[in-house]
Order: sequence, then structure tokens, then C-alpha cells
Amino acid sequence: MRFNKKKIGITLGVLLVLLASTLATFYYFRDEILKVTLEKVAVKMDRDYDSKFTIKTASFDGISAVNLTDVVLAPKHADTLFRIQKMKTSISFWHLLIGDVQLGTLEIKNGLVQLIKKGNVRNFDAFLKKNKNQEVRDEKRDYAALAKRIIFRLLNLVPSDMDIKNLVFKLDDNGKKAIIDIKKLALDGGDLESIIHVKTNTFAQRWRIAGEADPRDRTADIQFFNMDGGPIKVPYFDERFHLLSSFDSIRLNIENIESDGDEFHIDGYSSIANLKVNHPKIASKDVVIRNARFDYRFLLGEDFISLDSTSTVQLNQIKFHPYLAYETEEDTIYKMNIRIPKMQAQHFITSLPDGLFTNFQGMLASGSFDYKLDFMFNKNKPDDIVFDSKLNKENLRIYRFGQANLAKLNGEFEYRAIIKNVRQRPIFVGASNPNYTPLNQISPYLKKCVLTTEDPSFFRHRGFITEAFKQSIIKNIKTRKFSRGGSTISMQLIKNVFLTREKTLSRKLEEILLVYILENNRIVSKERMLEVYFNIIEWGPDVYGIGEASRFYFQKSPADLTFNECLYLATIIPSPKKFMYQFDDQGNLKGFALKNQRYLSNLMLRRGILTASDSINPYGVSLSGNARSFLTIRKHQDTTGIAVDSIPPKEDFDFEFLKTDEE
Repeated sequence: MRFNKKKIGITLGVLLVLLASTLATFYYFRDEILKVTLEKVAVKMDRDYDSKFTIKTASFDGISAVNLTDVVLAPKHADTLFRIQKMKTSISFWHLLIGDVQLGTLEIKNGLVQLIKKGNVRNFDAFLKKNKNQEVRDEKRDYAALAKRIIFRLLNLVPSDMDIKNLVFKLDDNGKKAIIDIKKLALDGGDLESIIHVKTNTFAQRWRIAGEADPRDRTADIQFFNMDGGPIKVPYFDERFHLLSSFDSIRLNIENIESDGDEFHIDGYSSIANLKVNHPKIASKDVVIRNARFDYRFLLGEDFISLDSTSTVQLNQIKFHPYLAYETEEDTIYKMNIRIPKMQAQHFITSLPDGLFTNFQGMLASGSFDYKLDFMFNKNKPDDIVFDSKLNKENLRIYRFGQANLAKLNGEFEYRAIIKNVRQRPIFVGASNPNYTPLNQISPYLKKCVLTTEDPSFFRHRGFITEAFKQSIIKNIKTRKFSRGGSTISMQLIKNVFLTREKTLSRKLEEILLVYILENNRIVSKERMLEVYFNIIEWGPDVYGIGEASRFYFQKSPADLTFNECLYLATIIPSPKKFMYQFDDQGNLKGFALKNQRYLSNLMLRRGILTASDSINPYGVSLSGNARSFLTIRKHQDTTGIAVDSIPPKEDFDFEFLKTDEE
């Protein structure tokens, strides 16, 4: 035992001597080591990134602090990336011994960091290129380990104490400019304080960021304010993406970043007051969210990334629990679940963002509801999609409508389509309009054909077809674009009568909610909805309603239309202004159009909608009305040789929607 103790003591003594020798050697040669290290960096910048890295002076201050002056990184054929006049930093020596770099302090005076794009040339392109020698790894990625490694390394690069003065970040994207001038940014003992001047081509502001931050404890709680009062405007996005955005204040909180066994999680919350957003794809006016809060728990494992279901999103009085997940254990799977706990219907209506649901302003409701949505998509098995949406209501009733008075569908009213923000001529929906046609005076064939092509389960569903939504999602994912929707006749009716044709998020959300209210509160009968639909939809260029359409195409009344004529009218509903491209120069239906009609005829026979005794013309239809004159009309070609709105419709009819209602 005594021998072992003596041996251990000798070993420790030798290690201490070696450590002391190493420290002494490092201390004595530290400036030379620093010089060699910086030269290696300069060589790497020149060789791998075609950039010049220079430092005027570099020296140690003590054993761990480094002083640098005039630090410059400049691509050889582009603008300087950054220039720092004075910089002092210290590194934790003990972390360095175990191969980890952890900044202790950081001081910067008079610096410039700029991202410049001139034409297609960017001064940071070289640093975005992938290493050609980088091997492609086939093994599965451990997301928890990867997140832990990246985040912990980044946090180690955040100094525990910081003093930055006059550091300018400049962005110039072909004249779209934003300058963020950090006059002061100090982190002292966990207390964060800053003064920032922001200037763009459109505004100038002074910001203040204050709070607490501890990179070693992995916590932060900071807030943004406008020092001059009023909202904080988001720079650059207004010019680059036409997105106007502002907010009164924002708070970012990180409560915990921790590794727990094989899992890694990030917990905290963020809140924002009076968020205002304006973009033509969102809504036609400002969208305002008065108060919003997001309590989050991000969870990562070996084969998944998720936003945990314990997370909460609150928009005014609306509170819901989202769950998002990306899993790769066996197949690549995307999951989304949303839960809205039981809440008062009126609280939901008054909490909707201003400007996003203008037709709901003034609406009054009683009762309560809860909602859940379950979605799952398996990339390797796309047809096994899960889409389950359920709303449970309790004494839910709308007793005063907002701007969209759905009850007007029961009486006479004036309808004016809006196309490209231009109001079209008025169409009176009522008996005083000679072209208005009651449902019982329309050929029964038209009802059968339109229901088959547009909405086979119209008389059974409550505004939405779940299977149609599933098929739409599958096709849009497969084509990687929005190539198809799942609109029912109810949705088309709401869009035409109460909304516009603008393709905005606001319009689509209002359409969904208004359809639900229309179909689930017994406001209008299905028969009346179909009658109004037939009398207002567009059937051709400046042709509205079946009364005008039957005469425009066939010089007939709607009651006298044949099966083939009805089938033809049903197939042009998606693109009525392009009807002429289904015909050849002699006025006969082209092959693809005849093929579509045969398919639809056989489908209706299989479903029992038609019988063998129904008169079906194998040669399609013949135009006899004013529509015939359009067969020789073609729009003037643009510079590419094809007028934008003269491109013919696709020759392949989308039959997937029809198959969702197959027996």
C-alpha cells in the first residue's frame, strides 16, 4: 500500500512538472505561437475562400487575453466582409486544454461587418460553398447530439462579459439597404444593455435591448424597445419582400437548455405586443395581433425533432397547444397536432387578428367549442396520409352576423364579381332578372353533371370533404407546389358572393370559417345554395349564370339543355374563359375533350346517376350561340409569342377528386 501511494505521488509530481513546463513554454513563446496560428488562418482564407485576412498587430496580454488591431477580412474580388479597429478577447485556458474554445471577455471598438450584393455577386459567396472533399455520409443523423454540439459551441463563443462600441452591421442588397449601428452593447455580470441605431432607405429608429443573459448558465431574458416611442419597424423586409412589419415590444426568454440522457431540450417563451403585418399575400390591409405569447419546449432525440405538446400559443384570448414532429426512425414522417381547449365562441371571434377576418367584425355568438386537428404524412407512404379535423360544439349559435350576412342568400340580392380588384357588371339574383333560372327550371342533367365534376357529395357533407383535402395535400406535396385545391360548391359559393378572388391567406381563412357557419347553422338549404350557385358563377367571358350561359353557347333555355351540353358546361367551370381551346378550327371538340366526356359519362353510369336509356352523343356538342365566334379569336401574342391568358387549359382532366366519392 505504501509503495502504491509513493508511486501515485511520483506520477502526480511528474504530471505537475510537465504541466508547469508546458505553461512556462507557452508563456515564453506565446506571441510566436499566436503569430503562427494567425498565419495559418491567413493561408486558409487565401486557399479555400479566395480572401485576404490581415491583422496589423497581435499580442498576448497575460496568459489568456489577446489584443488585436486592424483586423480585416476581404474577398479578393468583392467588398470587404469585416474590419475591426480594436479587439481584445480572453479565452478560458482550462477549456482550451480539453480542446474546447470558450470566450471569457470581449471588447470591440470601431468595427464594420457588411453583407453586399451587387448584381449576382455577393461578398460572402465563398463562405457558403460546400467543401468538394466533404464525404457524403449515409448513416442516420443523431439530432440530439448534433444540436447539443452546435448550441454548446455557439454559447461558448458568447463571452460572459462584453463591451462593444461602434460596431456597424451593413446590408446592401442591390440598393436595398439596412444599417444597424451598435453604439453600445454591454454584458456585465449577466446584465445586458445596449443602444442601437437603425437606418434604412425608408426609416430611421433608435432601439434599446435590455435584460439578462448568462451563456454559461444557458439562460436569457431580453426585451426590445423603441427609444423614440412608437412601434419598432422591421428593416429590409419591406423593400426585399414587400413585407411591412412592426411591433411595440418583444420579449425573448430562454429558461433552460439541457441534455437529458438521449434527449436534448430547449425551454422558454417569447411574447410580442401589437404585431402589425402587411403583405399582399396575407391580406389587403394591415393585420394586427394585439398580444401574443409562445411558451415552447423543443425536444430533440436520436431520430426526431419536435415541438412538444406541452407548448402553448396564445393569440389574445385564443389558446392552443401545437405539436410538430419530424421523425426518421424507420420512415420519414411529418406530424402535426393542434388542440384548442374548450372556450367561449365570442371570445374566439373577438380574439381574431384585426384585418385578417374583416367579415367577422360585429359578429355575435353564444355557446362554446373545442377543436382538434391530427395530421401525419409518411414520405415513404404518401397515400397513408392522416387528416382528422374535429370541432365539438356546445350550444353554439350565431345570433348576429358581421359584414358577411349569410342569410341574404335566402332572398333577392345584387351580385357583382370582383376580378383582379375590378368590380364586374351587376347581376341581380331574383325574378326581375330575365336570365335568372329557378332550380326546377334547369335541366336535371346539369345538376347531375356539375355535382359529379365539382362536388359529388354536396348534399351529404357539411361544407368540407375530408377525403378531398387528403388528396389535395398528397398531390400538392408530390408536385411540390399548390397544384390543386379541394373546394366544395359551398366554398365556391361563399368565395363568389361574400369574398373576393384574391389569393390571400385572409380570404382562404375567412372562406373556411364562413362555410362552416353557413353549413352548420341551417341558415340556407342545400337546394337554395345550388340554385344561387348556378345563377352567379362565371361560365365564359362576361357570361354569368346558367340563363346567360345556355343562350351564349347553345341558344337554348336551361331547361332544354341535353346531357352532352350539360356535361360540357360542367367541364368548363374551372376555366370558363378558355372554353374555346377545347375545340378545333371546325368547331368540333378535340380528342382530349371527348376523352374527358367519355370518362365522366362512364363514371356517372357506374354510380347510377345515368341509365342506359339516357341520350349520350359520342361526338360531344356543337356550339350555336355567340360562343362560336370566339373559336377564331386569339389574344395578341406577347414578346414570348404566347399571350398570358390565352394559354389553353391542361388536356389531362384531374379525375382524383371524382374518385374520392367512388363506391
